[in-house]
Amino acid sequence: MKKILSLVLVSALGGIMTLGAYKLFIEDNNHNVVVTQNEAPTFLPANNLSSINNILEAPDFTIAAENTVNAVVHVKNLAVASRQMTIQDLLFGGGGEPQYRLGTGSGVIVDPSGYIITNNHVIKNSKELSVTLNNNKTYEAEIIGSDPETDIAVLKIDADEVLPVVNFGDSDNVKVGEWALAVGNPFNLTSTVTAGIISAKSRNLDPTGENIHSFIQTDAAVNPGNSGGALVNINGDLIGINTAISSQTGSYIGYSFAVPSNIARKVFMDILEYGNIQKGLLGIKGGTFSSEFADEIGVSYTEGVYISEVTRNSGAEKAGLKKGDIIKQLDNVKISKFEDLRGFIKTKRPNDVVNVKVLRNDELLSMPVTISGKDIIPAEFVKFWDMEFKNIPNSVKEKYEIEGVIISKSKNKRLFDSLGLRDGYIITEINGEKIESIGDITKLKEKYGDDFEDHVEQLAYLTPNLQPKEVIFR
Repeated sequence: MKKILSLVLVSALGGIMTLGAYKLFIEDNNHNVVVTQNEAPTFLPANNLSSINNILEAPDFTIAAENTVNAVVHVKNLAVASRQMTIQDLLFGGGGEPQYRLGTGSGVIVDPSGYIITNNHVIKNSKELSVTLNNNKTYEAEIIGSDPETDIAVLKIDADEVLPVVNFGDSDNVKVGEWALAVGNPFNLTSTVTAGIISAKSRNLDPTGENIHSFIQTDAAVNPGNSGGALVNINGDLIGINTAISSQTGSYIGYSFAVPSNIARKVFMDILEYGNIQKGLLGIKGGTFSSEFADEIGVSYTEGVYISEVTRNSGAEKAGLKKGDIIKQLDNVKISKFEDLRGFIKTKRPNDVVNVKVLRNDELLSMPVTISGKDIIPAEFVKFWDMEFKNIPNSVKEKYEIEGVIISKSKNKRLFDSLGLRDGYIITEINGEKIESIGDITKLKEKYGDDFEDHVEQLAYLTPNLQPKEVIFR
């Protein structure tokens, strides 16, 4: 009897514990429960959980990969390579025969008839070029044209089939943080797909400022052999041509760079339609804001491009842009720094019209500017008093905080000596008017006419050690 009572008590106790656990962890069919130690249960609606699951769910790259991998090709370049002469060559002859090296890269089919975009450095110095498709078919390739400035080249193969292509996307609409896939042939590993995000836009890799680029930066792994391959968005649209990596080892360590697709498409179309690159110019000189410069000119904003000079006879001058204007937008593209402007203008041709929004005296103005051709680039020098003057490089201006023009050559030694001038001196003022570029001297020549030199009454200049000097004519 005692054993039976013990069994009944144990069963009852188990039931009570089960019921308590049930009440603790289960509420009803419409709610889920999260319990933490020493805390009351927190109830989350089931519809919230579905949202969380969507956030945590990994993106699906398969469609983008399938739409891209068959249109990215393997480019092989048998290139002429230079080598140094050795003492054996000098003593016993040799060195006359050309040396060759085999380079590899990638390319993107953008037209079903066989047109391929790749990098200029992939096909440079080529003696023989071949292209292998993802189906292992190999074709000889012809170079249609190239542009070293943007590092874009166009190839053509004659295939016996209609080829798959990657459709162009709009790189202006790419956003930092969105997913991106790099497709190419790193280390001769064909048809390789890597994923990452867009890390930055309008990235410039030239510290000298002489050849400003506007790359898309991504953390999708790119290695030697990926050059010329595709950077695509999650839909499989081409948003860039993979071009460079930032590395101390020669291999990928975190960041890679691509030519934006809008620039690549413009170069591609120029080569096909014109046989050369149609370079457009806005017609201004300027630079990106800094906090120091904003304080100097007395403004509170630090984004935009400050116009320091408007090129004569350019579309910018004809539209009414002025020195001191701050460019904030081109068409629908926000301009935060000079690389933004440079990258956008590289997608334009002469006679294209761009809507430019500028700040002038804290007023936002909108001006349609016709893009100029390279014929409006100012001369490299201007003549005055039988002397030739050149502009000071921007890097020197910024480093030493100076303005003026450099005397590069003089043909009138007697006058030169009488004024105490020498080659390399910097003219800063003429008749009390500041000289910041050779354009200012040209304006003075126009103001005074042919006898301008007879009207000069004062000249200020800097010696090579930046000592200020002045000549006053009586």
